[in-house]
Amino acid sequence: MKQFFPRLALMLGNIVTGVSILGPAGMLPQLADGLQVGIRDAGLLVTYGAVVVCVCSPLMAWLTTRMDRRLLLGVTLVIVAAGQAASALAPNYAVILALRLAMLVFAALYTPQAAATVALIAPERERPSAIAFVFLGWSLAVAAGLPLVTLLATHFGWRETFGVLAAIAAVGALLQFLALPTGVQGHPLSLASFATIARSRRIVLILLLTMLQTSGQFSVFVYLAPLLDRLAGAGPSVVGAFFALYGVMGLTGNTAATAVVSTLGTQRTLALFMGSTFLGLILWALGAGSVLIMGAGIMCWGFGFAAINSMQQARLAATAPDLASVSIALNTSLLYVGQAVGSGIGGLLFAAGHLYAMGYVGVAFLTCAWIPLALTWEDKTKRVSAP
Repeated sequence: MKQFFPRLALMLGNIVTGVSILGPAGMLPQLADGLQVGIRDAGLLVTYGAVVVCVCSPLMAWLTTRMDRRLLLGVTLVIVAAGQAASALAPNYAVILALRLAMLVFAALYTPQAAATVALIAPERERPSAIAFVFLGWSLAVAAGLPLVTLLATHFGWRETFGVLAAIAAVGALLQFLALPTGVQGHPLSLASFATIARSRRIVLILLLTMLQTSGQFSVFVYLAPLLDRLAGAGPSVVGAFFALYGVMGLTGNTAATAVVSTLGTQRTLALFMGSTFLGLILWALGAGSVLIMGAGIMCWGFGFAAINSMQQARLAATAPDLASVSIALNTSLLYVGQAVGSGIGGLLFAAGHLYAMGYVGVAFLTCAWIPLALTWEDKTKRVSAP
């Protein structure tokens, strides 16, 4: 139990972070109407935010390497709570965009540093499953958080939704201070650490895989609500159900990955869940317009999405334990590069009316993601030490 509560707090913090970053995706129509902008502009709240997180995640990891993890993660969620509260009061699109970008400079810290922190406090043999457990928070953010966002935004409005998210973030911050041990610090890092990572073929390929598979998913995911509306005539209740289904399947998949990774190993587990997401996007693309087939696609897609990221983090922690805080931060950066690339391309296609093509773009990116996995498959896990 002593080890469980810190892991639980870190997992709950990921729920807060996930909902904070992805929240606009659950209320795009309400944001667009309320701020008097187009759907594409509302989607850019996610796209531009992804760019900020991409840049700031490794930078903040380096700048905060010697900070106590409890203080760092707790203060991070306090800032997130303040940003969400301020967003609820924003008078226009420009202000809410500026507030989100400022908030995400700090929110960029949480997910990679939560994974690096649990890697520091968990026994080595338990690290893959511990990291997967902490990342369950993102599954729950999609399973429960996004449907909640959609429900609140539909019935109460986007301002009230940001207010609720601020309160949830404040509770998450309190849990960090109560549950995490004091005195936990990351391994000392220097600018040379980034050069060491750049010279590691295996780490670079792992990071490339993250970018490609995320680009594929986010070419569709950010526009899930308007796509369901335009392609299948689905209303808010169906959209909320799809978000919930995606998240529940992600939670189920990540739980399954936590259970099987010790037996299968991280690479086989990763391949299994990548295959599920790949199949899901194929079904979405082929079945666009049919709620049933798109729903089947979401089930397969959702089953893999969270487990993929958990296994990627576990692979990086195993490859270079001393560099885990920065390599996992870089993985988060590439995650958000992928989000920016995917949502940007998806936005252009949506604006041009190429709604059916969006699914096939996602499939193309996932197809490319198998290449770096294949190139690292036979490699022995080599530990890279920090300089």
